[in-house]
Amino acid sequence: MLEVIDKGTAGSSHPVPLLFVHGAWHAAWCWDEHFLDFFAARGYRAVAPSFRGHGNSPTPKRLRDCSFGDYLDDIVAVARSLPTPPVLVGHSMGGVIVQKYLETNAAPAAVLMASMPPQGYLRSGLRWLRRHPVHFAKLTVTGRSLPYVSTPELARERFFCAHTPEPLVRRYAARLQEESARSGLDGLVTLPKPDRVRAPMLILGAEEDGAVTAHEVGATARAYRTEPEFFAGMGHDMMLEPGWQAVAERIDGWLGVRGL
Repeated sequence: MLEVIDKGTAGSSHPVPLLFVHGAWHAAWCWDEHFLDFFAARGYRAVAPSFRGHGNSPTPKRLRDCSFGDYLDDIVAVARSLPTPPVLVGHSMGGVIVQKYLETNAAPAAVLMASMPPQGYLRSGLRWLRRHPVHFAKLTVTGRSLPYVSTPELARERFFCAHTPEPLVRRYAARLQEESARSGLDGLVTLPKPDRVRAPMLILGAEEDGAVTAHEVGATARAYRTEPEFFAGMGHDMMLEPGWQAVAERIDGWLGVRGL
């Protein structure tokens, strides 16, 4: 059984549940810090699972061997357990999983936050190689990436902006966990197919993102025939940064216009 944090109740004002999908090195806790309570208070049912091997979700095989296909199966299982097809909100790697989900599953809408683009991880990996060649070499050999994102300094570089209070960075860096080595490979070869997706999309980016560039957010928006929206003074972890409420309010407003 996957860990699923489930808050709020769908009602007449917001009849469609929200399914929040976390990114690499994270788990459902990253949505439970702020977003789940925010949306539950606004009258939504807000559900956040942890992928297998993440948070308190067990995995039947080694974490390092878990694939995008495994993570997609997890999201499909949670979505099918809900009374109606949910709106999906995906962050970072979770945004790629949401894109893959939408290729074969109907959804009333989806939100991508600082998502990896349909073109995959190649440019992100090359930036990591140029910035930290020794780290990149070690993680390539060992398959272990956590040591190279989880110190406060490295977590700030990748996930937070320069102005995020140090206690917050340290707190969240301590909660990061190892990610599947297989998922890194899948991010190069198991790419989304935007032409198969029909759900309307809200594409959000952060102006001080150390993991996904503005160009990549723009590429995602173009692939789904829409325009990106960016938040100033914010790093990659848009749901944890001090300005998280502005992001949540934008999602709430966008969904409200669509009667969701």
